[in-house]
Amino acid sequence: MLITEESQLDGMKKASEVVGTTLKLMREYAKVGMSTKELDDYGGAILKEHGAKSAPYETYKFPGYTCISVNNEAAHGIPSADKILQEGDLINIDVSAELNGFWSDNGGSFVMGKDIHHHQVLVDASKQILHKAIHYIKAGIKVCDVGDIIEMAAIERGYVVIENLAGHGVGNSLHEAPEEILNYKDETNQEVFKKGMTVAIETFIATHSNTAEQLDDGWTLVGNKGGYVAQHEHTILVTDEEPIILTTSNGIWD
Repeated sequence: MLITEESQLDGMKKASEVVGTTLKLMREYAKVGMSTKELDDYGGAILKEHGAKSAPYETYKFPGYTCISVNNEAAHGIPSADKILQEGDLINIDVSAELNGFWSDNGGSFVMGKDIHHHQVLVDASKQILHKAIHYIKAGIKVCDVGDIIEMAAIERGYVVIENLAGHGVGNSLHEAPEEILNYKDETNQEVFKKGMTVAIETFIATHSNTAEQLDDGWTLVGNKGGYVAQHEHTILVTDEEPIILTTSNGIWD
């Protein structure tokens, strides 16, 4: 979306506040012994309470209100009554929704309870890299240069990036131009960020894999070389200076 009117910005702020708050409350609600379906139902109830509709369900008929990925799942994990959260699990929740015609997207990985499997260092790296990438963005910056920042920061920390998952434009719909804000530098993409753009910037930082592959369920993605993936995501408004982060209510940097 390219925002040109105050009413559009107000709509994006409201939609972003809802998805951010839902993510934060779901993260706080999650506990050992809970199923991912119970956690998803809780998130769905929050969205409904605010008059918002689940974006993945509305757009793709995804079988859940939110995507909840656990341990070796890289993204698009399907909420299930049979998937029970355990101490030390690496969990990712991705919440996107539509509210009054405006769409917003955010996500974050975290460790369930005690960090007995030592995932926190990966989670922290993903958070820090997202922060670095977002604060580089302003009008005129090339989209591919943000990918370079993400990949180089991952390599410096001993990680790799998932190359076929990406950030994207958001606002009038869940996915729009720029269609791919990759986690590595694709020099064939010379597109630049424009003032007024609303985009979802997300990291996919991995211990081993560089590609996500779909399981037979038609949704869940896992790494091609195993290991773990951490993701963090904010929807932002591009300006001539530092961007405005619209989903700050998710508290992923707190």
